[in-house]
Amino acid sequence: MAIGVVKQAKYAAEGCLYTALWPAAKSLRRRLYPPPRPKQIAFTFDDGPNPECTPRLLDLLAAHNVQAAFFLVGKFAKSQPMLVRRMMAEGHVIGNHTWTHPNLAAVSTRRVSEELGRTSTLLEQMTGTAIRIFRPPYGACNPEVLSVARALGMLPVFWNAITDDWEERSASQIVAGLTQQIERNQKRRRATYLVLHDGRADNPQAYCGQSIEAAAGLIERLKHSCRFVSIQTW
Repeated sequence: MAIGVVKQAKYAAEGCLYTALWPAAKSLRRRLYPPPRPKQIAFTFDDGPNPECTPRLLDLLAAHNVQAAFFLVGKFAKSQPMLVRRMMAEGHVIGNHTWTHPNLAAVSTRRVSEELGRTSTLLEQMTGTAIRIFRPPYGACNPEVLSVARALGMLPVFWNAITDDWEERSASQIVAGLTQQIERNQKRRRATYLVLHDGRADNPQAYCGQSIEAAAGLIERLKHSCRFVSIQTW
């Protein structure tokens, strides 16, 4: 019982952190914007690679010929080089999600440089390709973070559809929440780039099956009315 309460409190705190930091991140001008193409959907996945869930996700995307963007935590990528190379080989975009998943807006500029630089170096060694995009954990960004990223040749990528899929909730709830946000974006005449998680930053062995099921549900629901694209096309 006590453990369950602690977990719920931790998840709630993470959700509050996203909510608190995201409005400030939206004020940054130098970032990737979704274009005025309301029928386009771009999948992005955070906090992997996860040895159990990421292969299942890659199988799902391959079966539907969907390319996605994976924002990888460096300390996890280090232990899963084959998964990182598989992502690249199957046409997905790989982005930097720091080495340990800190709140970049709350650490020193030196720490920001270490987190981003170490991760980019590893991913570039694994893939042979320059890393051009990054996603700050929790969407936490400020001019200093942006300056470091720019010096490393990277553009920040955020989102305009997200739910707390890292919590222990059902795939149908995740799908319903994201569908509502996709419809909102469409009314605003904007494409959607949505976030799901194929890992958890605090646990390399975490089970993220509900997020994989949600991705499958969204593909099935939207495949006849929308076009799934890579953010690289923007």
